[in-house]
Amino acid sequence: MCGIVGYVGQEHRAVDVLIDGLRRLEYRGYDSAGVAILAEQAIEVRRAKGKLINLEGVLRENPLEGNMGLGHTRWATHGKPSERNAHPHRAGSVVIVHNGIIENYRELRAELEALGAEIVSDTDTELIAHLINGQIREGKDLMTAVRNACARLVGSYALGAMSDTDPAHLVAAKNGGSPIIVGKGEKQAFLGSDIPAILPYTREIVTLWDGDFALLSTDGFEVVDMEGNPLERDFMTIQWDPVSAERGGYDHFMQKEIFEQPRAITDTIGTRVNEADLSVDLDGIEFSREEADGLRSISLVACGTASYACHVGKYMIEQLAGIPCEVDLASEFRYRSPILGPDCMVVPVSQSGETADTLAALREGKGQGARILSVCNVRESTIARESDDVLYTHAGPEIGVASTKAFVTQVVALYLLALKLAQIRGLLQGDDLSERLHDLMRLPRLVEKTLGLDREIAAIARRYFKAEDFLFLGRGIMFPIAMEGALKLKEISYIHAEGYAAGEMKHGPIALIDENMPVVVIANSGPLFDKLVSNLEQVRARDGRVIAVATEGSVELADKANEVIHIPDLGDFLTSILAVVPLQLLAYHVATLRGTDVDQPRNLAKSVTVE
Repeated sequence: MCGIVGYVGQEHRAVDVLIDGLRRLEYRGYDSAGVAILAEQAIEVRRAKGKLINLEGVLRENPLEGNMGLGHTRWATHGKPSERNAHPHRAGSVVIVHNGIIENYRELRAELEALGAEIVSDTDTELIAHLINGQIREGKDLMTAVRNACARLVGSYALGAMSDTDPAHLVAAKNGGSPIIVGKGEKQAFLGSDIPAILPYTREIVTLWDGDFALLSTDGFEVVDMEGNPLERDFMTIQWDPVSAERGGYDHFMQKEIFEQPRAITDTIGTRVNEADLSVDLDGIEFSREEADGLRSISLVACGTASYACHVGKYMIEQLAGIPCEVDLASEFRYRSPILGPDCMVVPVSQSGETADTLAALREGKGQGARILSVCNVRESTIARESDDVLYTHAGPEIGVASTKAFVTQVVALYLLALKLAQIRGLLQGDDLSERLHDLMRLPRLVEKTLGLDREIAAIARRYFKAEDFLFLGRGIMFPIAMEGALKLKEISYIHAEGYAAGEMKHGPIALIDENMPVVVIANSGPLFDKLVSNLEQVRARDGRVIAVATEGSVELADKANEVIHIPDLGDFLTSILAVVPLQLLAYHVATLRGTDVDQPRNLAKSVTVE
């Protein structure tokens, strides 16, 4: 969840690289920030509570010079946000930055204090620095000291370490769900917790695996295992333009990413659909007819926004492929003792591929012999590596904490999976399959058309942004879209919002409805439309203010809703993707009118890599 950057080289001032990288990673944590720079054989540390701008002020008053260093932006787990708990942490000659949670920190702290260590923070990270420093005092080199210290740790970590005793090297280490990458350039090397941090400086990147250690110097880097044996890790050549990780003229990353959705959907569909021969190719992921027919169940597991994508996917897979689906919050999955086996498939869905709870659910499924097919946006992420098959979304970097293009590409990927399974099982073919493939290919253009409603939705936001509560209603596949709309609004505007199945309104939520309650109703055409109109009239009877998202051609809502937003009709499943776009825009405009930090909402981080 925290952001890490490291640099050693001759081409740049380390502080410039670190601050630039931390700025790109600030979405990962913003409770505090700090840097450590090796200057004239001694490491100096600067830290500040709050956002990165506070650290930049400290550095203006007390600048640092040097060509090697570590930086960190923190999302607090152990210890409240404060300068004292900010990273980097020092113990003797050692300075360390860390992302993750050390589960045996109580035992380690008691042991270190008994040996006379002076521990000055409330964090688990400082204990790692003391362990490494103890090894160096015994005569170990930095890499050996880090490996020996990590052998004592229980939990997850992605860390960077440096020492006054070794002015030529940084060491990186990884275990558990916390990601770390290393990259090289001409007489320089980099480390980071996400690609955008170092992308302006190198495109040659290696993702460390669990148990990997990397020694960085001006000659590049080498990767070893826990015993110090050399490892071969494949380089990725990153194709992203650095500008793609910048706002590109938009006011916020979230706004930019909402408008990038047509491109993201196009890239996710890619060459996977061939309308000419009515085929779906999932990049080589194959099922025999026997395997597809033999699937007893599919378990879709995810957290947050991705879990709502799973709920949409459940409708698609069950109704098209005829295979029973369960949707579980990944944080609850293994604790309910799910009954799985070789005739089950577990589908973890994660934007980052590093979500700790989703990774744990994957491992639960794998341990019970289920096939693991993950939906993921990041190649070489932990979830991708540990899966039997990976269906990649191609959303590109998503910087805004509140997911938008990640969500729609996850739904598209699950729709492709549903089509593939349905085709293999002989449930979808001929004209029906042709029509569905054609509609899927039309989807990016119709999302772009829906984005043309932005000005209209901004005007609606101006009429309702002062409300303190919102209710979102939908039926069928639009129920999870309603939940996703509510989540977006509460994440970035801090307005209390709830998403409900419309038929449940009279079983509780109707008590909340009055003239101050805006109710967003997703009223798409279909067999449940008349029932939804009935729910809508119940809202109006209690003076609730109705904002309806309806498909084009619908005239029944003109006198039943205060506002009507018309979207294209793309059938029973894909209209759900079109329906979420106005909800994203509504949340965005309400939040900007309320003056909140849209890209970095309070208390949230982009990738939740700890339980």
